[in-house]
Amino acid sequence: MGFKMGIVGLPNVGKSTLFNALTKTAAAQAANFPFCTIEPNVGDVAVPDPRLERLAAIAGSKQIIPTRMTFVDIAGLVKGASKGEGLGNQFLANIRECDAIAHVVRCFEDGDVTHVEGRVDPVDDAQVIEMELMLADLESIAKRRANLVRKLKGNDKEAQQQDRLLAAAQEALENDRPARTVEVSDEDARQWRMLQLLTQKPILYVCNVEEENAATGNAHSEAVARMAAEQGAGIVVISAKIEEEISQLDAEEAEMFLAEMGLEEAGLDRLIRAGYELLHLETYFTVGPKEARAWTIRKGTAAPQAAGVIHGDFERGFIRAETIAYDDYVQFNGETGAKDAGKMRAEGKSYIVQDGDVMHFLFNT
Repeated sequence: MGFKMGIVGLPNVGKSTLFNALTKTAAAQAANFPFCTIEPNVGDVAVPDPRLERLAAIAGSKQIIPTRMTFVDIAGLVKGASKGEGLGNQFLANIRECDAIAHVVRCFEDGDVTHVEGRVDPVDDAQVIEMELMLADLESIAKRRANLVRKLKGNDKEAQQQDRLLAAAQEALENDRPARTVEVSDEDARQWRMLQLLTQKPILYVCNVEEENAATGNAHSEAVARMAAEQGAGIVVISAKIEEEISQLDAEEAEMFLAEMGLEEAGLDRLIRAGYELLHLETYFTVGPKEARAWTIRKGTAAPQAAGVIHGDFERGFIRAETIAYDDYVQFNGETGAKDAGKMRAEGKSYIVQDGDVMHFLFNT
């Protein structure tokens, strides 16, 4: 199950530098001018999870396979993007294909790096991007509602549901609120997701600060934090320059570098975890002598659907899931010890998988 997070922001806020660090490559051209990234760069990133290595050590697994998230470096948006300014239409389409948005805002002062608006004001920058996405959504909604007219006259139930949801989104947008503020019932949730509105996507603000402020943040990042709290959005404070330097070091060197900077962990680890939480994701594990592997599911996923992440046949022929909680697996030193201690459970189709479960699926072929 793949999950994709788009990295967006105004030009020269540090998006491509951040992407380079995330993917440990120089695939994204980080240059001091707008639109240096024209095609969206895509990178798969391992989700850091120390539990996986612990499980592998206990089981003697030959291979460790972490779960992954996909990050897309989307070229800098500018005012007028919703009307096609600055290659805006292409970039808006790239955002539409993502599950969530990591909105990088410039929270550093540097006279050598030009700002497209000639000043540093991350809250205003964020509002510029949000406004462009809202305008693009309003235009999209108007077109889609116009296309539903004929079906509505024929009392098409699905068209009625779509139009009702589009109308709710339109009302929110016309009142300067993004579509994600609309309350949606469980009955409408699937159809709502299918609308794929830009401002419907969850958002995480990434405050790019100077190296000396990586541990504590600064006045700019504090302003963004207040804005994020009002919106119910997430926030991570990092220094993209530091993260890019760390990405070129081995594990021991990186640990020493972080200690020197007064940082407990790399900002990218916090960013990936925050993205995971933003998308309401969690992890379960399969563990054996050949491999220890992490699998990504949405919170609230039932056992058959979790099995289906591995292979569709597992879901279709699901019988039961032999399940051990992570803490029990560690405490009793593996599957045999946990089983002898009565900690292995046989869970059926209604079981909701918990984060950290170690699972073995039985199924009919």
